[in-house]
Amino acid sequence: LDDGVAETYLSVSNVSGLEQEVIVEVPVWLLNLISSDEGNCKVVETLTTKQQSQQNPSRPFTSSSSSMPMASKLAYSLPLFSLILLLLAAFGKSSNTSSTNGVPTVSRPLANYLINLINLISSETCEETYGFLPCTNTVLGNIFLILVYGYIMFFAAKCLSNGCEALLEILGPGIVGGLFLPVLSSLPDTIIILASGLSGSTETAQSQVSVGMGLLAGSTVMLLTLLWGSCVVVGKWDLEESFSGGPKDTKGFNLTGSGVRTDIWTTYAARIMAISVIPFIIAQLPQVLQTTSQSRIAVLAALIVSVSLLVSYCLYQVFQPWIQKRRLAFAKHKHVISGILQHMKRHALGRLLTEAGEPNIEVIEKIFKTIDENQDGYLSANELRALIIGIQFEGVNLDIDDAVNKIMRDFDISQDQKIDVDEFIRGISSWLDEAKRTTGYGTENDHLTGKFIQDFHVQTKEEHALLGDKDDEEVEHLTNPKWEAFKAVLVLLLGTIIAGVFADPLVDAVDNFSTATGIPSFFVSFVVLPFASSSETVSSLIFASHKKLRMISLTFSQIYGSVTMSNILSLSVFLALVYFRDLTWDFSSEVLVILVVCIIMGAFASFRTTFPLWTCLVSFSLYPLSLALVYVLDYVFGWS
Repeated sequence: LDDGVAETYLSVSNVSGLEQEVIVEVPVWLLNLISSDEGNCKVVETLTTKQQSQQNPSRPFTSSSSSMPMASKLAYSLPLFSLILLLLAAFGKSSNTSSTNGVPTVSRPLANYLINLINLISSETCEETYGFLPCTNTVLGNIFLILVYGYIMFFAAKCLSNGCEALLEILGPGIVGGLFLPVLSSLPDTIIILASGLSGSTETAQSQVSVGMGLLAGSTVMLLTLLWGSCVVVGKWDLEESFSGGPKDTKGFNLTGSGVRTDIWTTYAARIMAISVIPFIIAQLPQVLQTTSQSRIAVLAALIVSVSLLVSYCLYQVFQPWIQKRRLAFAKHKHVISGILQHMKRHALGRLLTEAGEPNIEVIEKIFKTIDENQDGYLSANELRALIIGIQFEGVNLDIDDAVNKIMRDFDISQDQKIDVDEFIRGISSWLDEAKRTTGYGTENDHLTGKFIQDFHVQTKEEHALLGDKDDEEVEHLTNPKWEAFKAVLVLLLGTIIAGVFADPLVDAVDNFSTATGIPSFFVSFVVLPFASSSETVSSLIFASHKKLRMISLTFSQIYGSVTMSNILSLSVFLALVYFRDLTWDFSSEVLVILVVCIIMGAFASFRTTFPLWTCLVSFSLYPLSLALVYVLDYVFGWS
């Protein structure tokens, strides 16, 4: 174009193998510098100003550029020239130069960087999803599409979560809460997995199914590491505080003195989560035993076990509220027993046990006469009710009439609706024996000081608190349940439709981004998709911030339940795709990551209800370790 500047074609090939010609304006010396067979760039023709004038005086260098559209010239000439100058500034000017057939070449990756940057902004033909949704093969374009489609999927997941919570509040846990809602809450993950394995030919499905496995592993790891640890940090309080007092957060980030507590039902949810990894182990057995010919049979067996676990889990969800109510009622009755024994110990004229450790009949008879207000020799239901009201049980949502009826059933052997002195002595003796067995008292002075009664009272209060009574929960009464149920169904329908429509383009965007950047699609879906398909993140952190035992328990139960549904429902769909589409099961490193995280966190949560702040450091560290483990196993040891 003028002295020392040339206009030339560059024939570039991107990582997908597609070639494209572009026109760039660069200095002649720069053309000679970047020309390299290694970088797939060659000088086609270089014209000085004098040669241009001889060929076409009216327009410099128009011999072949007229075949390119004007839009291509404007799109590529100036940006590429600027990128080349930036490359030179970044990588310097030194190079080892050689000559091949008279064409100067460089043994440095400068040309390769140029090609990658051209791929960053260049656009090629791509297949639009459904024929109208936008698509692109560029890196920046696919990042934008992943963000847009990911947010839409997050909105769909939020609709499904809100609809499930509304229906659960209206219809109760029962069949709806046990069968219908757990499936709906896992629907976004399931639809994305379906989209990754149903589209295109078997070869295309085999390529894209790694997106589904990335989501499957990423959801499990993200929930049990980043979200779990964040909930511990957000919900922490002083662990030395008693169950009856309100939680206080005065110790800051004390690794041992600050943390969270959960109820006993949360440990059951963690154990179920640990059991849910069994199908992964079954599917992986041929690789472990090096009998890959049996891989298809193992996938089918894992699918059957996974579906069976799904049905069993749903049935457990149906009957779990009934089980929980029975356990809670029993805990409340024990709380009444311990409260009455504690009251008798304080007001008795003597010790409740003799030196031999037997019930002190004389003292118990005096207590009977104290409770028997009308002195008729019997204790009536009204007198028992007055006793319970006078004790003033704190921290217990107690039904007084129910407590009176249970005491009557324990004491009234003759079933005449009144308790005589012999029945009272026999009943109190039975309660004292239960207190001794529960506390396991063994010192010589325990029965003399009555310390075992105090220990039994404290232990019973803690057991009741761990079962998670609902007295701290604000219940909102719905004015129009039918209308609220109709709105909840509409929200569920909206979330389902949105998830079904945008799952496929999201998978395509992840796959195209992986192709354009060379990053395996598993890692992209592992990091990005769990945040798009999981709506539990925000709600779990909000629940944890209330710093109440019940709210913390609900938070961690929700996390364990989501992982369980991912391990059985989402895995069932994934195994069905692998089996019925005759795909290859080659996910050893991914399965190992899921097993490691579930087993470590399951062991943490299955046998303890107190989690000091240091446990969040363990959970946080598992996330980068999981990514590193997959990379090392696949690309260093060659598992994949």
